[in-house]
Amino acid sequence: MNEPDLSDAPPVTELSKPQRRVFGVLLEKAFTTPEYYPLTLKAIVSGCNQKSNRDPVTHYSEDDVLEALDQLRELGLAAVVHTESGRTERFRHYARKRFDFSEPQLAIMTELFLRGRQTLGELRTRASRMVSIGDLDQLRAELAALKQGSYIQASGDLERRGVEVDHNLYPPEEGRSIGGGGTGEPAEAPSRSAVAGGGVSLPHPPPGSVPAPSEESRTLSALHQATSRLESENEELRGQISALRDKVEQMCDVIEQLRKELGG
Repeated sequence: MNEPDLSDAPPVTELSKPQRRVFGVLLEKAFTTPEYYPLTLKAIVSGCNQKSNRDPVTHYSEDDVLEALDQLRELGLAAVVHTESGRTERFRHYARKRFDFSEPQLAIMTELFLRGRQTLGELRTRASRMVSIGDLDQLRAELAALKQGSYIQASGDLERRGVEVDHNLYPPEEGRSIGGGGTGEPAEAPSRSAVAGGGVSLPHPPPGSVPAPSEESRTLSALHQATSRLESENEELRGQISALRDKVEQMCDVIEQLRKELGG
């Protein structure tokens, strides 16, 4: 198959719900089941509608998926691959030609296309099904690069506990901007001279007038750090539990599919 020249293709700035789901399935299956990739139309439909690792669960028909595939092909994000027999069309993605993503970044975007908004712990655990992401620090570094390219949005600073992230390729009509305007930047603190109702500057304390931290404040600081560590670990555990639940649901989908094929 002659691969198309996509060097002059316009940037991808938004994707519809069906486009995101179909594109996400092509990406996910290329990572997780390369022996069955490129995918047949039936495999893509099944992947779109599976109950595991999808939010929301969909009920797309073959016509729905074909329409989304045609649109993805126009965007240079997908292509048809013909088998040697020529009887069965298969489909593949062109994400690596259209985006300058690292492999972890591609796995992160795949998960966001398939599930939408997630905490860092959930996202790291799920994306690690496809590409190893060692810890939250590595995840934050990858997310920071994606955020700089406006591919993701965040509910706050990426270092903040409980922050959630989502992709940033929603069409405007979906209205899916998340808190913080998607920038994750904290609001600028008011200046000392911005006294309510007037322009009187507050006096600066003289040097040496600030007392040294007391034993009580040091204890509170240590407790705060310990609490932060526990909250981070709890976030990781929630992500692992979600991933285990996804695997169980995926196994149920496989069993159900086998049952149907065997005529049970």
